[in-house]
Amino acid sequence: MLLEAAEGEETGVCRAAAASVQVQVEPVGRWFEAYVKRRNRSTSTSFQELEEEEESSEEEEDEEFQLEEYPMLRTLDPKDWKNQDHYAVLGLPHLRYKATQKQIKAAHKAIVLKHHPDKRKAAGEQIVEGDNDYFTCITKAIEILSDPVKRRAFDSVDPTFDNAVPSKAEGKENFFEVFSPVFDRNARWSSKKHAPKFGMLDSSFEDVDNFYSFWYNFDSWREFSYLDEEEKEKAECRDERRWIEKQNRASRAQRKKEEMNRIRTLVDTAYSCDPRIKKFKEEEKARKESEKKAKADAKKREQEEKERVRQAELEAARLAKEKEDEEAKQAAQQAKKEKEIQKKAIKKERQKLRTTCKNWNYFADNEAESVKMMEEVEKLCDRLELASLQSLNEVLATGSKEDSKTAVEKQVQEVNAQLQKEREAEVQARQAARSAEQASGGGGGGGGKGWNEDDLQLLIKAVNLFPAGTNARWEVIANYMNLHSTSGMKRTAKDVINKAKNLQRLDPVQKDEINRKAFEKFKKEHSSVPTTIDNAVPSERFDASGGDGNAAPWTTEEQKLLEQALKTYPVSTPERWEKIAAAVPGRNKKDCMKRYKELVEMVKAKKAAQEQVAAKSKK
Repeated sequence: MLLEAAEGEETGVCRAAAASVQVQVEPVGRWFEAYVKRRNRSTSTSFQELEEEEESSEEEEDEEFQLEEYPMLRTLDPKDWKNQDHYAVLGLPHLRYKATQKQIKAAHKAIVLKHHPDKRKAAGEQIVEGDNDYFTCITKAIEILSDPVKRRAFDSVDPTFDNAVPSKAEGKENFFEVFSPVFDRNARWSSKKHAPKFGMLDSSFEDVDNFYSFWYNFDSWREFSYLDEEEKEKAECRDERRWIEKQNRASRAQRKKEEMNRIRTLVDTAYSCDPRIKKFKEEEKARKESEKKAKADAKKREQEEKERVRQAELEAARLAKEKEDEEAKQAAQQAKKEKEIQKKAIKKERQKLRTTCKNWNYFADNEAESVKMMEEVEKLCDRLELASLQSLNEVLATGSKEDSKTAVEKQVQEVNAQLQKEREAEVQARQAARSAEQASGGGGGGGGKGWNEDDLQLLIKAVNLFPAGTNARWEVIANYMNLHSTSGMKRTAKDVINKAKNLQRLDPVQKDEINRKAFEKFKKEHSSVPTTIDNAVPSERFDASGGDGNAAPWTTEEQKLLEQALKTYPVSTPERWEKIAAAVPGRNKKDCMKRYKELVEMVKAKKAAQEQVAAKSKK
């Protein structure tokens, strides 16, 4: 702010003030130390005030500093100095590792003034000569506690430190009261300062997680060189010194490992008993369940949305299909109309061509030529398209008789040439098919001889009788044909396979022709055979004059009905065949008995063929 002007004066602005700029200043040196202390104490204090506070606190410490006389000091064995409590020797058992160097020096000064051999000798006390006097223990104590390295080694094996780890039973009853002092006690070994607090029941998850993360990754400065059994300075040679160093390193590593296992056991025990961890796990479980439920709900909504989209797509597809069908229907109707129009136009042009040629007497002078030209004109009507007919009719309508005759003859020649090419192509195709059939048929057995209609029908019957999956199927089919063939030709499995493949490649019309000829032959043979009465049991006889029966082949449905009736009515059933015939519509008693005999013969033939193949395989 500008200063207020005095009476009789005015305030004037010579130029505009510059904008304020914020500058960040970092303290260094002793000012940084003062800054850190102010920040930790949340107070604003100058560095000088902090120094005065430190000096006053040191003075207070000196005033409060008291030594505790060690009652067992005079009984200590100087040779066993390693097992003595150096803090107790100097009168600092109540401060121990918290004692400052100033306090240690002051304690040493005070105890030396009291227990120095010269002082005692002057007082008339008898002194032990050499290093055997207990004053040597005081000298060793100040030697170790004044050296930071040696003092650190001694503090690591502090005989008053409690290394005990509480059990789970103790921790479950009073968790915070049991484990909090244990962690506070062991925090002195941490290489990092300001170890996180143990906390209470209402501590946050971050605080608890930070606490256990710190202790699970605990970095201890505790080392056990003070407990070395051998001192390398006493070694007589370099090899002995190396051996002593090796033994000491091994023992230190073992004790360090045991210490880390102790810390890990402490942390594991506390973690397993911590009620906060149980609470956090329950909260995490509830959170995961809620997330899982939310995810399931989201997935359900997504599926519902997908189903809705799918239904919409199906509806759109249905509408599109209906539209497409409607368009296709309209297109078909339009095509049909156009076809009808074209058909009528072709019919009109044909009639026009016939009329024009008829008016010109088919360009002939006699009856024979007129008939011949009439046939050619009809051929033109059958072969020419609408455009050709229209162009030809235009020529006939505008040209003279000679021009018309020339145009018609030219068109007739083109059509005849086209027909001739088609006939030649058809003849070549027939010859190629015949050659292929002869080549495939000539690869079969039987000494190079062909297959007659009986053998072909027998092969078809055998293939149906022995379906795929029959053991040694093609050998069985070959034996069946050799047993029942009337040509006397012996077929092998290879012959049968080649002919079966050839039959599969035949045109369906040719297959139907073969089946038709076989059926006609079967009908002819069975119609010429006189009806006889077999020597069956009385219940299975039938009258020869009872009817000619149905000569049509048995269908699959009739075959199933017959087999079911044979199972339903056994041999002991009275009037068995009448009941079986009644169960098969369209068949009488005679038809059923004949079919039964045929089935029996087929089964016997099948068994015989299989037995023959089995006998050959054994040989």
